[in-house]
Parts: sequence; C-alpha cells; structure tokens
Amino acid sequence: MKRLLQKLSIIPHSKLQEKLENEQAVRRQVTALFGILSHIYGADKLVLRAGKLDAVSLMRSNVLEERVLALQRIVFENANLQEKPAFEQIPDILNQIEEHLADMIARRAVEEDLEIKVAQRMQDKHDEYIREVRSQIVKENNGPENAQTLKKFAQLEKLEQTKLSRSTYELLRPQSFGEMVGQKQQIRALVSKLASPYPQHILIYGPPGVGKTTAARIALQEACKIKGSVFHSDAPFVEVDGTTLRWDPRDMTNPLLGSVHDPIYQGAKRDLADSATPEPKLGLVTDAHGGVLFIDEIGELDLMLQNKLLKVLEDKRVHFESPYFDPDDKNVPQYIRKLFEEGAPADFILIGATTRDPSEVNPALRSRCAEIYFEPLIPQQIEQIANGAAQKLGVALEHGVAEMISRYTIEGRKAVNVLADAYGIALYQLQGQKETECESVAVTIRKADVQEVLRVSRLVPYRNAKKSSNSKIGKIHGLGVAGFLGSVIEIEAVVYKAKDAGKGRIRFNDTAGSMAKDSVFNAVSVIRSITGIDLSDYDVHVNVIGGGKIDGPSAGVAIFLAIYSALMQKPIPQHIAVTGEVSIQGFVKPVGGVVEKIFGARQAEITQVIVPFDNAADIPAGLSDIDVTTAITVEDVLQFVFEKNTIDDERMFVS
Repeated sequence: MKRLLQKLSIIPHSKLQEKLENEQAVRRQVTALFGILSHIYGADKLVLRAGKLDAVSLMRSNVLEERVLALQRIVFENANLQEKPAFEQIPDILNQIEEHLADMIARRAVEEDLEIKVAQRMQDKHDEYIREVRSQIVKENNGPENAQTLKKFAQLEKLEQTKLSRSTYELLRPQSFGEMVGQKQQIRALVSKLASPYPQHILIYGPPGVGKTTAARIALQEACKIKGSVFHSDAPFVEVDGTTLRWDPRDMTNPLLGSVHDPIYQGAKRDLADSATPEPKLGLVTDAHGGVLFIDEIGELDLMLQNKLLKVLEDKRVHFESPYFDPDDKNVPQYIRKLFEEGAPADFILIGATTRDPSEVNPALRSRCAEIYFEPLIPQQIEQIANGAAQKLGVALEHGVAEMISRYTIEGRKAVNVLADAYGIALYQLQGQKETECESVAVTIRKADVQEVLRVSRLVPYRNAKKSSNSKIGKIHGLGVAGFLGSVIEIEAVVYKAKDAGKGRIRFNDTAGSMAKDSVFNAVSVIRSITGIDLSDYDVHVNVIGGGKIDGPSAGVAIFLAIYSALMQKPIPQHIAVTGEVSIQGFVKPVGGVVEKIFGARQAEITQVIVPFDNAADIPAGLSDIDVTTAITVEDVLQFVFEKNTIDDERMFVS
C-alpha cells in the first residue's frame, strides 16, 4: 500500500519548491487519498459515511484545508474535529492518514483471507454433514448390513448345513428313569426332594460316570409332571461346570451371579454409553429362576464364589452395584434402575454334583443342602448299560462283549464310549465289502473289536476276580476304601517257631502305616487271650500284597484272622472278606465306608462279607449277589469262618 501511495504522490515534498507547485502537489495527494477511500468503502458508502461525520460539504469544497479536515474526520471517524489545519501541517497529517489507510487495507486483506478460509471450512463441514445424513438414511433403509457382513453371514449359514453326526453322549444318554441303570433309591430320593411343595437344595456325591447329571435333569422333568409341584412345565434346567467358574475380585465378569459393564472401562450399549449409564448383565442364577441350577463338580468352585452363592440362596435375589449409577438421573432406563435398586430375581433350586469327599465340600454349603450318595456301578450294571447302548445303536453284540467291557471300567459313560469306538471299528471293517453286501449285513460288534479299542486306549482291567473255591492258610481278603470306591486288600501271614524261646519277632510292611501296625499288636494280644499261646516264641510275618498303605485300623479283624489261621494251620475260605477294627479285648469295632467296601467286594466277586455289628444300619438293602454278616466279637468271626455255623440272630445280620 505504501508503494501505491508513493506512486500516487506525483509531486515530491520539498521546501525549496514554490508555494504554488507545492499546493498543487498536495491537492493531487488529497485527491488520491479520496480515491483510495472510495475504493475501500465504495462511492455510495463513502458519501453516507461522510454524512454521518458531517464531512460532505468539506469533502466537496475547493479549499485544500477543508478537504484535508474532511479526510481527517472520515479516516479517524471523529466528527468533533473542527479546526482546519494550517498549510504547513498538512504534509504531516497526510502522512498519518496514509499510515492509517495502509493499516486498514492490510487488516481488510487479512480479514478477507480469513473469511475465505472460514467459508471453505464451513462448506467442508456442510458437505461432511450431508454425507453423514445420507449414510444414515441409507443405513436405516438397508439396515446394518453391507456386502462384507452379508458374505460372512452366508459363510456361517453354509457351515451350519454341514453336520458330521450326533454325539455319542447325546444319542445314548438316558431320556427317562426307566433307561437308567442302578441308583433306584437315589433317584427316588432325588425326585421326592424336588417334587415336594418345599423343594430342597441338593448335593450329589459319587464317582464319575454314574449318571449324576442325567438323573438331575430327568428328576426335574418328573417333578414338573407331579401335581402340586412348584415347578412349571417349562422350568429351566441350567447346567454349568464348576471348574470353569472363578471369582473376579474386580466384579467385571461373573457369569454365575452376574456383573455390571461400566461405560468407561468395559463399554455398554451405544445408547447407554452415550449417557454414561452402567449396564447390568444377568448371570446364570437369574437364568435358572423358577427352575434348577445344576453345578457339576461344585467342589471345585472358587471358595469366594461359593460364599457369594450362599448369599443368593438366602436372599433369592442378586444385587448389583456401580459407582457410575446415579439414582437421580432421569435418563436411566427403568429396567436398569430396577436392577440397581431392587436386584434381579434368583429363586431356584441348586443341585450340585461332586466327586470329592464330603469333608472337602464347604460346610456352610452342605448345611443348606440335602445330600444324596450315588453308588458305583457293579459289573452286571455295566453289562446292562452296554447292552442298552447296543440296542440304541441298532447293532448286535458277540457273546461276551458286554462282560469284557465291564471288566475294564466302572463308569457307565466310559462303557458307552468303548462300545461306540468298537462300533466305529466294526463299520470300518465293512467298508471292504461291496455296497450291496453292506446293506444286507447287520453290524455285529465282536470281542476282537473291543479288544482293539482297549489296546489302543491302554485300558487295563479295573477288577480281577479274587475269590476262589479253595481255602488257604494264612490268607484273608480285607476291605479298603478310597473316595467313593471300595477295594479288596489281600493280607497274608506266616508263623514260625523262633530259634530262641521268647525272642520271636513280628514283622509288618513299613509302608502300611502306624495304625495298621497297631492292629498287628492288638491281634497278637487277642490271639494270646483266646488260645493261650505266647507269640513271643514265634516269628510272625504279616504282609499286605501290593504294599499299599492302610489308612486306619479297619484291617484289624483281617490281620487277626490271617495270623490266627497261620498259627493254628486252619485254612480260610477265599470267598470271604472282612472289615472291622479289633480291640485288645476281642471286640469288633465299627468302621467307616461300609457301603463302598461292600461294593469293592462285589467287584471282586466275593460272596460273603463280615462287618461289625454296629455297622448293620450301613448295609445297603436289596443285595442279591452277596451275603453280609455282622459280628460283635472275634469269637463270632472265628465261628463263622472256620465252623460255618450260624451265629445268634440277635448278633448276626444277613442280607
């Protein structure tokens, strides 16, 4: 602008020029400045501006000083300027006006540039907004799908159409109590506890593969059919494995009880996230409301989670908390407000199943539940399961197949799996035949097929028959228990005259345990009391075949019989097994695990079992393949084993 003003200044400032020439130069400079103002404001607006500042007449005057005064009023926007400048002052005033106009023109140039950029930005924002609106309209019309999502959906649908087969467990799983083998008393107890107007929470104990989960599912179905039951026909049965549930101390994830998704850390639905509203997620206890929540392996459930579950069982509700919930926020949906203020309903019946010993289960949980003990399956029941599975598969079994399977497992589920694998082998062998021959030949599972499965799976016989028709001196079958399974323990003894009288030695397995050793000394004392023979004159060696540890005194009677038989050279029938603690006064004291021990005897095909008289109430009812006799003293045991006479009715119980 300076250059423009300098260019417009035709006559240079010089004090040496004559006054006339100087005046003409100043007039031209003033005229040029009015031209610049007209360019800046426009002719019409310049006149209006001069009118407001009372400078129109001055602007049109021929007097140089008045025109300069008009310039001052217009440029500096000051109508109060009245004094006309002297001619000598005009050059300085014009310089000031030029500087002011230069600043004004520069400012207007910057403003125009900014206005252009602002306009461009506004246009860009407008275009972006239009695109978003159009995209939203298209999405609303077409939904959330696009070409990629539709392609992936089609791929999933195609995968759904391909199914290899139903699972063996699904096909062969019992669908009613009539198809279940064994556990008749347990099933009856289970249904009675659910069908009552006041159903109870239940804990089911037992080894794996005996039908605990299936029995619970069918029990709910039966309870729904009974008149007066609290369960509706559509009562839910929610099943979960306790080993997969863990307590989250942050309360961010809890599939069992439910959790809260905070909008900051976890995110929630979009409409809730926009308003920073926490979103409660309901758990399995609410899904099971009005039905049964079945927790398999409940003994593996996290202890803290068990305590939380106990609280839900008492309140029959689940309560949610979140620091982001504002009860005064009117934008919170009603269902979220209700969940935070009142909680979610969780009125269900808990059925827990475990393979753990009852002592390992939370006592607080046990105190709130009825307890049912499922028994291990005996070989005959395994055979029945194998035959039933063959019928469902539509195959024939070679003679002895079911019996072979029963020797390798006590689990119904395992027996079904072995049979299914053998079925696959039988089908594979038919592939070598012609198609017409395959259609006409019925599938038969042979013992060789089962043997191949057993060999590949590295299965070993679970049971070996230990009974014998012969009698042996110094050998007796004792009974042990581990968990829910009983077993037969072979105990043998030999007695020799000591080299030196009174210097006999008694030797017993070091690995058998201190309580078992005490049983040996107790047996020696009782033998001396009965026979009058001092065993210090003999070398006595007692051995537990297999070297297992005997935890407890329950082998006392068996050790007594083995030593007595070896000392008196009386053979013991090998179809007999005994259990019980022996006191130094000769009494047979009660022991634990009688049910499991009798099961172990049945597995070994023992036909006679002697248990303490005080354990008579523990003997299972309905035993058809084994006789159980009770004894009070060792004399009762000796009389039954060696003399085969019937003990007094009041002192003997035979089932």
